[in-house]
Amino acid sequence: MFLNFEIDTISLLLPLALILLLSKLLQMGCKKIKMPQVVGMLLAGIIIAFVDKIPGLNLLDDSARAGIKFLAEIGVVLIMFSAGLGTNLNSIKSSGVSAIVVTSLGVIVPMGLGFLVAGLFSGFGGTITLEDGLTVSKTWSNLFYGVILTATSVSVTVATLKEMHRLNGKAGTIIISAAILDDIIGVIVLSVILSLSGAGASGGNTLGSIMCHNDVVAVLLNVLFFFIFTVGIGVGIHYLFKYLNKKKPHTRRLPIFGLAFCFFMAFAAEKFFGVADITGAYFAGLALAGIGHHINPIRDVLADDTSDYIERKSDVLSYMIFSPIFFANVGINADFTGLKASMIGFGCCYILAGLLGKVLGCGIGAKITGNHFKDSIRIGIGMMARAEVALICANKGIDAGLVDSGMSTFIVIMIIVSSFITPLILKLTYKNENPVKEDYNETLQEP
Repeated sequence: MFLNFEIDTISLLLPLALILLLSKLLQMGCKKIKMPQVVGMLLAGIIIAFVDKIPGLNLLDDSARAGIKFLAEIGVVLIMFSAGLGTNLNSIKSSGVSAIVVTSLGVIVPMGLGFLVAGLFSGFGGTITLEDGLTVSKTWSNLFYGVILTATSVSVTVATLKEMHRLNGKAGTIIISAAILDDIIGVIVLSVILSLSGAGASGGNTLGSIMCHNDVVAVLLNVLFFFIFTVGIGVGIHYLFKYLNKKKPHTRRLPIFGLAFCFFMAFAAEKFFGVADITGAYFAGLALAGIGHHINPIRDVLADDTSDYIERKSDVLSYMIFSPIFFANVGINADFTGLKASMIGFGCCYILAGLLGKVLGCGIGAKITGNHFKDSIRIGIGMMARAEVALICANKGIDAGLVDSGMSTFIVIMIIVSSFITPLILKLTYKNENPVKEDYNETLQEP
């Protein structure tokens, strides 16, 4: 995304200082009262947004907001790269069927509920007139409201599970796997609805659109090409890093090269294949996962896993600055000035449909594939969080004329609500349980 003006560094420095200071202080407070520390970062953003409303202060001008948004987008890429690095590949294989079912119901149920709520408030028949004078069936508009609710952003969930040392547990692995599939299915559904409604078309210089003029087929080709590209380059990079690790183990060049690969994959996914950049970042981490241990030549003992080493070095960069900015940015964007009184009833029901849709759809999908009831609940809750993907989908619908412009406010509310309650409820579901051994750095004593 290119900015239409230059970012003023000076205007950005004070907001960044406040974000880092408040985030850390609130994280420490959350840790004291045994709440997920990610909640502290979210609270920091909301506090700063309120401070910005003080007359004459002008803490967050357009330049500062653009700079924060830019850094936040890098933050979410780094979070998903770290998640890929920490993913247990063997667990991914074992959760494949479950992840597919969870994703499928996690798309169908919220989309159906969104369609139903939109139809109940605006009607199931008739047409709507677009800005260019064309008319489309209201059915497509209702369907697009459902499409917005299919988007999942598990960054909050990933951060919470990592903090509690649960990311490599069964529920965490299924959540990550399902989120990747959810992103792909969401892109396909979004493009299909826009294409079939005639309100918009997916474009761009992607390989699929170059080879085929049909938007639906182009999207499918883009996804296929992305996976072929990812598998090909991922296998090559994996063995290249193994070779580098064997020659020069645990040197700084490994995490630096790893970050370079992460940013390249994020760029390639979005630019060339129309897949979200966070998906590319996750697969970059996945390609480097499980590189293996090496013998420490000084102590002649088996040293730490190289993937862990790269992850630790990347986390320093991420959690020092980029991750707090990402989570704070969610709170900063809570602008309620566009709230329409006439839409409050619809907006509240729509938000409820979005939250319950993921919990019910993903939870039922997890249960019918053999997961325990508590893990099924965790998976449903973990898939409930929304972030920038939902806003992007909503903006697509607004630009196409299929969605009311006032809906962006309710999407922000849903993001904030889901971002807060997801880590809180997740932590409650793990109460009085020991962390997963593979995801915990310290030695656990056997009972």
